[in-house]
Amino acid sequence: MAPSPEPPGGVPVTRSNWALVRTVGGLGILALLLCLLGTGPFLDGLRLIDGWALAVALGIGALTTVCCAWRWSLVSAGLGVRLPLGTAVAHCYRAVFLNSTLPGGVLGDVHRAVRHGRDAGDVGRGIRAVVWERTAGQVVQAGIALAVLFAFPSPVRSYLPAATGLVLAGGLGAVLLARALSRGGNARWAQALRTTRADVRDGLLAHGKWLGVLVASTVVVAGHLATFLVAARTAGATAPLSQLVPLTFLALLAMGVPANVAGFGPREGVAAWAFGAAGLTASQGIATAMVYGALVLVASLPGAAVLLIALRHGSTKENDGRGTARRDSSDPGHGAAAVPRWIRHDRAGVLLRRLGGRPGASRLRTR
Repeated sequence: MAPSPEPPGGVPVTRSNWALVRTVGGLGILALLLCLLGTGPFLDGLRLIDGWALAVALGIGALTTVCCAWRWSLVSAGLGVRLPLGTAVAHCYRAVFLNSTLPGGVLGDVHRAVRHGRDAGDVGRGIRAVVWERTAGQVVQAGIALAVLFAFPSPVRSYLPAATGLVLAGGLGAVLLARALSRGGNARWAQALRTTRADVRDGLLAHGKWLGVLVASTVVVAGHLATFLVAARTAGATAPLSQLVPLTFLALLAMGVPANVAGFGPREGVAAWAFGAAGLTASQGIATAMVYGALVLVASLPGAAVLLIALRHGSTKENDGRGTARRDSSDPGHGAAAVPRWIRHDRAGVLLRRLGGRPGASRLRTR
């Protein structure tokens, strides 16, 4: 199969277009909401944010960030790329800030994955560690959300049995397909399946790790839920918690959709629909989602300080780094060559590498 054509700048067409589609998708949702409801719901809630809400958001953000870092550290140790908790906390703060300010909502996680992989000398394991710890968090959040949506009235309650059945069937089908491909003589699929099994066994299910991953993920979900409820009260929602909690989980699940602009887009659209369908108002849903986004951004501001410190520290080593980069340029296991091709050439990946991941800043160790 011929490789995908690349424009003169070296950015693969498919990757560039997909990044554009994700950004346009988030902008399209926001534009539709603006056309239907005007600017009022987007601004009204923001005017109501007070010092108490900001202080609570900072406190909850610190707790959830430490728990995310703990989960990442556990998974990384299981995969053989150990990560000190303090370093993980700093990287997670920086990732949350980048996620809250850059399109896509996941670029901060891409940055910390590649950076940790470089520091550990194994970019592949570093990326897989972040993928698995994020996946574990999403699975725990989906499980808690499903239990809450079954237990309390919500606009989707009547559709849950069918939706749950489809998800389970899809997951089972994916597992069976992967096993069939691996047994059909496809060496690539067989290797991927072996790697997946080993990662899940060592990184998530190993003795003493699964409980820590579960506890950390549960606390993170509880923190997101609490922040959203604070946002709802700040935006003026007076509905009982038994009504707000299911709506909150619907909005949190929508945040997993990568078509957003710095986290804004699907969250506001789902919140508007869910609040309106539950007998509240779409405007209140948008106001709550906007306040939540603002609170998360404020809670991530320590990550901006981490980023500035990293940039300043990196600039002092730039001259030495250039010499190291020249020495390592002929070694395919070092520098930029160790980073997956799509990250090296994607425009967002280039930006993230400039934010503190200079290949020449430190010499990697081969494994």
